[in-house]
Amino acid sequence: MSYIGKISFPAIQAAPSFSNSFPHIFGKKFDIMCLIPCAIDQDPYFRMTRDAAPKLHYPKPALVHSVFFPALQGPKSKMSASDANSSIFLTDTDEQIATKINKYAFSGGKDTVDEHRKTGGNTEIDVSYQYLTFFMDDDERLAKIKEDYESGKMLTSELKRELIGIMQKLASDHRTKRAAVTDDVVKQFMTPRSMGFED
Repeated sequence: MSYIGKISFPAIQAAPSFSNSFPHIFGKKFDIMCLIPCAIDQDPYFRMTRDAAPKLHYPKPALVHSVFFPALQGPKSKMSASDANSSIFLTDTDEQIATKINKYAFSGGKDTVDEHRKTGGNTEIDVSYQYLTFFMDDDERLAKIKEDYESGKMLTSELKRELIGIMQKLASDHRTKRAAVTDDVVKQFMTPRSMGFED
């Protein structure tokens, strides 16, 4: 089903590209350039914005494309808020994180342990490995995991265990920090205020 309201969506996407959309930050300035980090699926909106900007006497925004973060079901799938098992949420419990990774994270491993030991796994399609490329800080450890998994020395269950530990710590740290946020902190953060760009 399609709705007429969708026609306004490109304009809503484009508006933050222009500094006068934020008068509480930039005052009446309209010539401040904007750098937009976005995924490739947002590119058409900002290409349209770049085409329209000179006609509106605004500078063209610049884009930085980020890498898509794969859904747990595999590199060709997309995360969805309507499918709780397509991603790991910072509010997930340690048990939920372990279950999601063990049950839903697409594997690049082989069908049997013997076959996997012989030919190794495919890190290009293994979601647990792909997540580690985002969240593991130790590049040497990541390279070793890749080598061991692709050679068959490391099994899928061991790879998933690596990811579970990292994701549980990340979510736990987030929960701790989030619990320390008070209504006053939120109010202070959300209150529009001068940032010294008006002059």
